[in-house]
Amino acid sequence: MSQRPIYLDCNATTPIDPQVLDAMLPYFTEYFGNAASINHIYGWEAEAAIKQAREIIAQAIHATPEEIVFTSGATESNNLALKGVAEAYFNQGRHIITTLTEHNAILDPCHYLETLGFEITYLPVKPDGIVDIAELKTAIRPDTILVSIMAANNEIGVLQPLAEIGEICHTQGILFHTDGAQAVGKIPLDVQQMNLDLMSLTAHKIYGPKGIGALYVRRRHPRVKLAAQLHGGGHERGMRSGTLSTPQIVGFAKAIELALSQIRSENQRLILLREILCKKLSTLDGIYLNGHPTQRLAGNLNISVEGVDGQALLLGLQSIMAVSSGSACTSTKIEPSHVLKALGHSDQLAYASIRFGLGRFTTESEIHQVADYTVNTIQSLRRIKSR
Repeated sequence: MSQRPIYLDCNATTPIDPQVLDAMLPYFTEYFGNAASINHIYGWEAEAAIKQAREIIAQAIHATPEEIVFTSGATESNNLALKGVAEAYFNQGRHIITTLTEHNAILDPCHYLETLGFEITYLPVKPDGIVDIAELKTAIRPDTILVSIMAANNEIGVLQPLAEIGEICHTQGILFHTDGAQAVGKIPLDVQQMNLDLMSLTAHKIYGPKGIGALYVRRRHPRVKLAAQLHGGGHERGMRSGTLSTPQIVGFAKAIELALSQIRSENQRLILLREILCKKLSTLDGIYLNGHPTQRLAGNLNISVEGVDGQALLLGLQSIMAVSSGSACTSTKIEPSHVLKALGHSDQLAYASIRFGLGRFTTESEIHQVADYTVNTIQSLRRIKSR
């Protein structure tokens, strides 16, 4: 069997950490009960496990357990946040603010809401990918009910100034939602200090299982109202009906626990590996870093390469490494990345981009191998093009 390529697509997903899997396994077999079955021990066991997990996840973001609503992942959480707020507050206003560089799980629900008569302002970003606070302030209107700006970008890793945005929204009495899928467990998140009213979370970006996420929904100062998008059974305080998946929820909590226990040391290690990769790639001309050089996720490096065909570049790399040119959720589309276009890139540069997603199991020797191979591939493609 041929050797599998080096995995460097951790912004798309991560493998389950063995400790997470160990925590989950008993809840598939021995403790398999339904947490809604309140009349016997099988249900009580599941309920107790979910209660503990809810407490762990809430503590991780400085929320209360009652403010955690379990979902199938960040896409559902984003839809519940946007559509749920839009429906619950439509008598107060029909204007929502977001950015051009959001994940499609934000942009697509926004486009849908436009068909229902809502107005959406899509803020541009500065060349480094960070939102312009002055433009945000200007965009706010008397009928603005929600601002949704992601914590960390899935393609370029840029971190937005959540606390500053949250203060603006709080002062104006506007709800603030962030897509925290890429951020939880990787950067400190405090819903109180950041004045967050809603935050979408997911497990599979931090070595937890796929198919489980959560939405933080503030209960006090203010108490956020949400219109449910799934009905039937009244689970999760009526906000999200459906039988809770105990194994996945247990795994989600364990993944967050592990990530937070090593957040500082792991970020330091990833930054060192990222800088090794960046330094080697920078020996070539025509290599452009996408996004702010330091205000970004430790494990993310996104570059655009001048003078090569994007598809040829990815094909040239795929035998050695698993990387992507943008969001995994839109990888089948042939259009250039909307995130890189928002940074002002030409179609050529947007196409010829690579997202390196370093992770917990990435080694220094792998980074050296990847860097050398990438440099050689780019040089080879440029020589072919110049003939």
